[in-house]
Amino acid sequence: MKRCYITKTNCITPLGSSVVTNWEAMQAGNSGIKKHTQMGMLRDFYASIIPADLLQESVESSSKMEKLLIQVLEPILDTTKINARTAFVFSTTKGDIVQLEDKSANIEKAHLSTLAKKVARHFGFSSEPIVVSNACVSGILAISVAKRLIQGGLYDNAYVIAGDEVTEFVLSGFNSFQAMSDAPCKPYDVHRTGVTLGEAVAAVYVTSNEEEVQPNDFEILGEGAVNDANHISGPSRTGEGLFRSIQSALKEANLESDTIDTISAHGTATPYNDEMEAIAFNRLGLQNTPVNSMKGYFGHTLGASGLLETVLALESAKRNQLIVSKGYESCGVSQPIHVITQADGLEINTVLKTASGFGGCNTAVVFKKIQ
Repeated sequence: MKRCYITKTNCITPLGSSVVTNWEAMQAGNSGIKKHTQMGMLRDFYASIIPADLLQESVESSSKMEKLLIQVLEPILDTTKINARTAFVFSTTKGDIVQLEDKSANIEKAHLSTLAKKVARHFGFSSEPIVVSNACVSGILAISVAKRLIQGGLYDNAYVIAGDEVTEFVLSGFNSFQAMSDAPCKPYDVHRTGVTLGEAVAAVYVTSNEEEVQPNDFEILGEGAVNDANHISGPSRTGEGLFRSIQSALKEANLESDTIDTISAHGTATPYNDEMEAIAFNRLGLQNTPVNSMKGYFGHTLGASGLLETVLALESAKRNQLIVSKGYESCGVSQPIHVITQADGLEINTVLKTASGFGGCNTAVVFKKIQ
């Protein structure tokens, strides 16, 4: 079985247009979440929205999302590695859905495949783009998909990108659930009141060529994706799907739970999600493992969140420094978990990334740092 590695990463958020600028902003305790006065019919809401000054004028595009996806992939792209055996994987929840706001536009402009093909053509990919759209696990699931495609012998390497945008459609949907917080979100905190939405793009390069691998790169050691089929929007109260996803990832990685150094969790700051995660982590003996949610910095970036948070979790491991779970003050879940409140130094060799989403979907991936 081929071994798969992540050797290049990038991201763009309201906090910056590179991994380094985002890392530095997080270490300074900054957040991209701001109060906005109006979008469509929604007034006075909190969200994390990428400002126009972070978009490069040199990138020609008909939409903000297309421009951002091109901009995030370009710095890590090596055109000499693109051929018929290079996969192009695009993960998103809503893609370019803002196109539907133009009533005169062709509806095909909002299709996820249309956006994927535009970006792939821009860079000269010859393989057909692969779209992963499975609610909020899309970004991390796309890494699993790329790994499986390579290990199945269909491709040798893959570029994985993810992106989602804050739009009137998305805001109104979450508002109709009464799931949006009236303040910046506080994952796992006793005073959390719901989700804060955000937008971001991220990209990683996955390869099976060990000659490309350097120290501080990461092997995708194990992964699992299980649907608990509990409810269209509510997670299993016992964390069954997440429990089994992590269990599967650990089994493939041939690791015990006590060998995980840190967890980058989903942590949406909704009552049921955070509670479910705490239960699942306890069932697996992970209650003492340092865990964070990055939603306090970026908001919930939907399908992009899993890939964005993977990029920054790997950066944390490279630097052997924990990421504080912003917004957390006191425990608001029934099971004890070790939420990170200090950016302490720690030897980080194994990282567990988890995500959960609507429809009962759950994904977990274990990464190991190359020494």
